[in-house]
Amino acid sequence: MTAKQEEPTGLEIAIVGMAGRFPGADSVERFWDNVLSGDEQISSFTADDAVAAGVAPEQARRPDYRHVHGVLDGIEYFDNVMFGYTPRDAALLDPQQRVFLECAWAAMEDAGYAPRAERAPVGVYAGASQNAYLLNHLLRSPGALANTSPQELLLATEKDLLASRVSYHLDLRGPSVSVQSSCSSSLVSVHMACQALLAGECELALAGGVTIHVPQKEGYQYTVGSVFSSSGRCLPFDAEADGTVFGNGVGVVVLKPLADALADHDTIHAVILGSAVNNDGARRAGFTAPAVDGQVAVIRAAHRVAGVDPRTITYVETHGTGTSLGDPIEFEALAEAFGTDGAPCTLGTLKAQIGHLASAAGVAGLIKTVLALKHRVLPPSRHFTRPNPEIDLDSGRFRLLTEATSWPEHGRRLAAVSSFGIGGTNAHMVLEEPPPPSPHSPGRREHEVLPLSAREDEALLELAARLREHLATHPEAELRDVAATLQSGRTPQRRRATVACTDIDSAIAALAAVRSPTADARDRGVVFMFPGQGAQRVGMGRGLYETEETFRTWIDAADELLDFDLRGLLYAGDPAENGQTLARTGYTQPALFAVEHALARLWMELGLVPRAMIGHSLGEYVAATIAGCFDFTTALDLVAVRARLMQDQPPGAMLAVALPVAEVLPVLGAETVVAAVNGPALCVVSGPVPAVEVLEKRLRADGATCRRLRTSHAFHSPMMEAVAAPFAARLREATRRPPTIPFVSNLTGDWIRPEEAVDPEYWVRHLLAPVRFHEGVGRLLSGPASVLLEVGPGAALRALVGRAGDDHAVLGGLPEADDGAYLARTVGRLWEAGVSVDWSRWRRGTWSRIPLPTYPFRRRRHWVEPVPGSGLGLAVTAEETHDAQDARPVSGAERADATRSVAGLSETVLSIWRELLGIDDVGLDDDFFELGGHSLLATRIIARVADMTGVELPGDALHSAPTPRGLAALAERRDSLPVVGDGPDPELMAQLIAEIAEMSPEEVEDRLRGKP
Repeated sequence: MTAKQEEPTGLEIAIVGMAGRFPGADSVERFWDNVLSGDEQISSFTADDAVAAGVAPEQARRPDYRHVHGVLDGIEYFDNVMFGYTPRDAALLDPQQRVFLECAWAAMEDAGYAPRAERAPVGVYAGASQNAYLLNHLLRSPGALANTSPQELLLATEKDLLASRVSYHLDLRGPSVSVQSSCSSSLVSVHMACQALLAGECELALAGGVTIHVPQKEGYQYTVGSVFSSSGRCLPFDAEADGTVFGNGVGVVVLKPLADALADHDTIHAVILGSAVNNDGARRAGFTAPAVDGQVAVIRAAHRVAGVDPRTITYVETHGTGTSLGDPIEFEALAEAFGTDGAPCTLGTLKAQIGHLASAAGVAGLIKTVLALKHRVLPPSRHFTRPNPEIDLDSGRFRLLTEATSWPEHGRRLAAVSSFGIGGTNAHMVLEEPPPPSPHSPGRREHEVLPLSAREDEALLELAARLREHLATHPEAELRDVAATLQSGRTPQRRRATVACTDIDSAIAALAAVRSPTADARDRGVVFMFPGQGAQRVGMGRGLYETEETFRTWIDAADELLDFDLRGLLYAGDPAENGQTLARTGYTQPALFAVEHALARLWMELGLVPRAMIGHSLGEYVAATIAGCFDFTTALDLVAVRARLMQDQPPGAMLAVALPVAEVLPVLGAETVVAAVNGPALCVVSGPVPAVEVLEKRLRADGATCRRLRTSHAFHSPMMEAVAAPFAARLREATRRPPTIPFVSNLTGDWIRPEEAVDPEYWVRHLLAPVRFHEGVGRLLSGPASVLLEVGPGAALRALVGRAGDDHAVLGGLPEADDGAYLARTVGRLWEAGVSVDWSRWRRGTWSRIPLPTYPFRRRRHWVEPVPGSGLGLAVTAEETHDAQDARPVSGAERADATRSVAGLSETVLSIWRELLGIDDVGLDDDFFELGGHSLLATRIIARVADMTGVELPGDALHSAPTPRGLAALAERRDSLPVVGDGPDPELMAQLIAEIAEMSPEEVEDRLRGKP
């Protein structure tokens, strides 16, 4: 007897991620702990609690009232900032949709896929229960809906939008379907998601359900013969069972075709072999009654799809409501569909622990079963004592366990889950334990990068702490899996930190040191900065040469082309002797060019292609080569020729002077010149050694700070004029091309022009004229936000650039110790600054997506409490009264009062924003859309401005003037436009909107105050 067909059918679906919140458990992990303990998680409370929750005192204190419910903690709280909701909109949104949205995000991350970043089509299938928050809170709170349009209320409360809301906020492009089949909704959702995956409608799918009934401490009044339990306990298949108890919960699973999950090295928690859905039709006692025939049919259909012999299934998570009618019918159907012979089969009864979760019941049972398969444990039904007399447990293969038991293997472990809905829609699903994980291919980086990000500092630090705790309890985790999952399976946020580490222990230590970043990550490109002579040192790039194939390949290529042993000079022999050799210009410049070029190629191989470049003297040749002006062989030859010619010139000296160039020029002697302007108060003087010494003494005597540079010659001075003619001849022989990547010229301090890059005379002047590095950096810093990355040894250019402002960041190059951590640390810092890193280029070998701590949402309370004694009519009346007030025509006197002063108009607009957004601290220059505003709310703001001021603005005014100050300016100028038809001249109106959209806050203020 085999557990399944020997060959895969191609219909298998892997469960690769899970998330959920259940009574007594805020996570799947805690939920499993509770399942194993068998402890009941249904809460009991008092009559006073029920009264406080809104239950009528006379009802709450009846002897037949049962004060029990499966309570879900924290439903009042929601991370509205993460999902872009204003506090007002968050308070209106059905808590079922809020909680489900957060769980959907967590499930994606648990599977190792980044919400808002997954480009493959991802489907969403989900069901929710009736919106009790609307009925029992919003409509019973006078004034709660006062500023809410019918469309906004519909969008916030309609359960049909559950799946679509997830697709929108997680940017998922597959089918998005809300499923409603009562208690079986969530398992039917999983079934439909499997069908969509098999049909190719999506490549990944989220499925599940949610039920949140409020007030949570409402309880129920027991009636004989009802579905509710007389004892306040749910005891499926037990002799004492006479009804169920309800609870709140949410569960989401992430699904993927098994073959794809194996190929992509996903963590597979269990495998769905097949499922089926049907309806009982009319062959039952009543609309709400179950039927044996329908349940037997759906179970057998699922077994056929799965291709399994039911005798090999050894666990079934039952629907198990504990009702006197439902339990015997379900047991009879199981016995008929599964047969009486075969391996012993344990029945699971989750509702006994957490209650009946209605629309989330099926997925809760599924998650429990998945965890049982994964851990190979048969869960207990702790409160079971003796069977219902209408159920025969003695003669069949079914049993209930009161203690957790190791799951024996009968071939592969197989399980099933049932979920049956009021109304007759039945679902059954067959699962198999997960296959063994695929082995990793050899090879990984010695230093890995763990990226962490969040919207707020508190969440970032909590995420680091959670990951540290997780790794401490999972020391067996593969570091490459941890790194790759964080790199590819998380959505980058604005607050970022990275950890470079070599193993789990070093990761734990580094995570303990994570601190809040000094600035937000911004969308930035990379600018390469190549240093010039003086940055060289023996051993530069040694660690990269030993570990990075790309770097090694380019160094080896340079070594083959040069007439000296480059590798021996840099990485072998006596360091002191090599240092003396490397100090000679004929060796310095080719070696420095080779290392910088190899490092640039390595960065580009890792996906960091510069948007622009700048080089300092020799460094500009590296920039020109990367830009395609010269091929590598030509460039290296030109650098070597240039270096030999310079080496043959008379000795000279160079002096760095910490003064503005305007103060240095008057004190220069006849033989000294300014060779470089590196900063606003930093320049370099070049000339014969005696002349430079005289100048240095004079400057020091005047109190100036000076420093001799490590050079043997006076570069960028008339002492290099003898180099010009022979070097020009060699340049004319070389192939030259226009740049394909822009770089800044040392000669002009501006972007190099194509005709300059191909002109031999440009490169001759380049070696004689001063380096205008400071001007060149200014040109770069006036462009788009970027990270200026020094590509070469040391950090001299980073020091010259200094503080680059809020839009730009600066990173140094190869450190003195040149250890293997350089790349990892620098990649991390680039990502922290906002550079888009292609992590797939960074990784080596194969890796697996593994479950890691998910995003720590920063939840805030967004809740509308019902007013005691309020009814539905009162809230509706309040809303209608408010709308009537809004629609009342404003008199000329009132309009004048509202707009009599500039401050009055601005404050009027500001007060409207604060009221309708639900945010008290809105400022005059805050952006409507960044605060969570949307098109429906924009329409109401425009209407309210018209009501309060009498000024009618176009419906799209907020798109062009999205701040209170801008909108006030638009309103102030609106009446001055000539009228055409029923409104202002449309062309002038469009021009006015465009003008205000381009104004700074100061210009808008001036306009409001009547200044020209």
